[in-house]
Amino acid sequence: NCRILSDVHSFPAGCSQNTSRTCEECLKNVSCLWCNANKMCLDYPVTKVLPPSSLCQLSSARWGVCWVNFEALIIAMSVIGGSLLLGVAICCCCCCRRSRSRRPDKSEEKAIREREERRVRQEERVFLIRLVLFSGLFKEENPYARFENN
Repeated sequence: NCRILSDVHSFPAGCSQNTSRTCEECLKNVSCLWCNANKMCLDYPVTKVLPPSSLCQLSSARWGVCWVNFEALIIAMSVIGGSLLLGVAICCCCCCRRSRSRRPDKSEEKAIREREERRVRQEERVFLIRLVLFSGLFKEENPYARFENN
């Protein structure tokens, strides 16, 4: 009667049944962890993120693939994650700096406004001088002539 129930519900075999086999055979079941130090196939402790060292050392633990140990996996993921965070931070700084450089600050705006006012006043003076010289308002032929007559 018990045999019929086990056939009907066909639960996956426990990881400990793959202990005498290879790492590849053990890791076919995703809930298994291979300990390379003692060649044992263990149930992955799902309540923990990393397997405790009492179960298997990180340098000997394999999960998912046999050629990467947990120690290397942690280091690689840390480097990749740190690089991504650093890249995002650099991009944010560059974008903020670029948007700041597009908008002139108040002193630059004041200098630009003063420069424009000086340019307009200069153009007005040049216009008035040309108006006087070319309009015939200036009657003397030689402006220095009155100094010579004395």
